[in-house]
Amino acid sequence: MALDWTTIYKKYKGLWIVLLDDEKTVVGSGRTLKEAIQQATKRGCKNPIVTRVPEELTAYVGWGL
Repeated sequence: MALDWTTIYKKYKGLWIVLLDDEKTVVGSGRTLKEAIQQATKRGCKNPIVTRVPEELTAYVGWGL
């Protein structure tokens, strides 16, 4: 099932974020990966899902031989 991250994108674009297992709840964010993980650790998150939110959304179509 696809998740709608529109709200997350608008609030955190260009930043690293740490999500809970529900893949919707942000428990840490920052300009660096270290900063985001430190916030999440302080909030008790032990098995984070980490990603960087792009500054702008662009389409990519890959093609290989």
